[in-house]
Amino acid sequence: MDIAAISGNIATVGYGLAAIGPAIGVGFVVGKTIEGVARQPELASRLQTLMWIGIAFTEALAFIGIATYYIFQ
Repeated sequence: MDIAAISGNIATVGYGLAAIGPAIGVGFVVGKTIEGVARQPELASRLQTLMWIGIAFTEALAFIGIATYYIFQ
């Protein structure tokens, strides 16, 4: 068994597991935005702007996971 092959496979599985967190985070952000717009429709544009910022920060975690895979290859 080659140790490089094992660590490569583990890194790929690790990224797959790391992508679950941002997916859950985006779901929470979008869900709470919908809830907020349902409660106060007049704030829809402001809440949507904040939602996109929240999604961007949450998706940054996924990009860090991708970069980590290539750094530690």
